[in-house]
Amino acid sequence: MSADRLAAITIPGPAGPLEALLQDREGREPALVVVVCHPHPLYGGTMHNKVVHRVASTLFGMGAAVLRFNFRGVGKSAGTHDRGEGETEDARAALTWLRWRHPGARAWLAGFSFGSWIAARLTAESPEVERVILVAPALKTSSFASMYRARAAKLVIQGTADDVCPPELLEKDFPNWAEPKRLVWIQGATHFFDRKLGELGEALAKALRDDLAV
Repeated sequence: MSADRLAAITIPGPAGPLEALLQDREGREPALVVVVCHPHPLYGGTMHNKVVHRVASTLFGMGAAVLRFNFRGVGKSAGTHDRGEGETEDARAALTWLRWRHPGARAWLAGFSFGSWIAARLTAESPEVERVILVAPALKTSSFASMYRARAAKLVIQGTADDVCPPELLEKDFPNWAEPKRLVWIQGATHFFDRKLGELGEALAKALRDDLAV
């Protein structure tokens, strides 16, 4: 028998310990592990963000072991904000730890807003990452040129009423991204998917159901 669990843990990071939450099933080895990255630390982003929580819980419900963590300087995580460079290394440390814990599992990355930029950058540098899930990618403030060459499968979920990460920027850039890729629109959804979190979870589950049939 296996039991669902949500464990508050600390993992080693390049700037010191990183505060994290691990969702897995005790007594069962997962076929898939996913690290989920949170939005911008300087604007209140943490691993407890409601979009991050919905992505993590949806993936866990579909069979994955999921790790979300606080970037350096957020919550109990050591260090200070590093404009994306150090945060990418934090995400790399989280992925390394999760793959160490479950060495036989496939590895994916996911991120929301600023976290999607971090997840995209790390994916392009990590051939072991099979897929990246990007929710409301922050194209207004960051370059996603790493997606032009990354071989991993790409799933993007974007709200049509997002005024923080404007849809038109994604529509312009997305054709340049390497295949395989998929873009899913959620009609009327704002940046934080206010009153649309259910639709976000359903869209994510629908797009990934075949991949997560474990």
